[in-house]
Amino acid sequence: MRTALVTGITGMDGTYLAQLLLSKNYKVFGTFRRASTPNFWRIMSLGLEDKISLVPMDLTDSNSIINALRISQPTEVYNMAASSYVADSFECPLANLDITGSAVMRLLDAIHTIDPHIKFYQSSSSEMYGNNGAPPMNEESPMNPISPYGVAKLSAHHIVNMYRKAYSIHAVSGICFNHEAPLRGLDFVTRKISNAVAKIKLGLCDNLTLGNLDAIRDWGWAPEYVNGIYLMMQQDEPDDYVLATNYGASVREFAIEAMSRAGIDEKVLKQDKRYRRPIDIDKLTGDYTKAYSVLDWEPEYNYFDVAKMMVDADLQRWKDWQDGKMFPWDAYLYPNEAKVLRRCK
Repeated sequence: MRTALVTGITGMDGTYLAQLLLSKNYKVFGTFRRASTPNFWRIMSLGLEDKISLVPMDLTDSNSIINALRISQPTEVYNMAASSYVADSFECPLANLDITGSAVMRLLDAIHTIDPHIKFYQSSSSEMYGNNGAPPMNEESPMNPISPYGVAKLSAHHIVNMYRKAYSIHAVSGICFNHEAPLRGLDFVTRKISNAVAKIKLGLCDNLTLGNLDAIRDWGWAPEYVNGIYLMMQQDEPDDYVLATNYGASVREFAIEAMSRAGIDEKVLKQDKRYRRPIDIDKLTGDYTKAYSVLDWEPEYNYFDVAKMMVDADLQRWKDWQDGKMFPWDAYLYPNEAKVLRRCK
């Protein structure tokens, strides 16, 4: 039986990846960071809490990483952990660089020391490209990140390439463009949209307020992307791969599709400059040609499918809550959402 260690298993990608690996008969260990508020709702929502082994780990501490590797004894390590909310990286740039960038060197150095035959996956990001003026982007496109998060991810991307060449470690980077699903956190724009649309539909709020409506992104379906990640790790030779849909849509278009799904008027969509980043990427679209030719991977879903599925999921959550059902959900973790929950009791 193969064994996988998934860092950041409590996040969206980590949870979907764990589900996939379990379906392929892996023994799955997952690392999590001890926090004041437990964040296991995603794992519980997919019924995985009794199927995986959780290991506490701190990405800023090499001894903690080494301990997690010794406990799990993995054949594959998937690094899905990062400070993934781009806007927050402007508030805490040095912490972001440490957790998202330097931690990858700690992970690979630990693998090199303990067992260099362990395969390693790094979750790279389309944010590394920045405003390079040349979409759609592929594996050879120039990278010019414009956020602390993008800078940290590019640093990690180079670290992976260095360990691959210097120590012959089977280290793979997946350059994933935006990919979404119902397990996305409420900090992210797609989930802000689907959650607000569901509440508007049910009369629980009045409008949907966003920042930059004109930013264009390549929105994919997260469960498809983790399958692409798995395929990368099964290749004989390690390499970098772009996962994308080859199609871009603006935040405004995503929101309109979500509102259309719920049958609500577009007039509820508002814009507030307070929610804009200090600097933003105008357009990010990817080219998955290499993933298709080597991995035989291609996406089935586009942004309009993703918007509909996310709205359907959030509508069901709010309806279930109104019916008094108990289920794993992140709304309780956010003060603004908790106010709605208390007001409607």
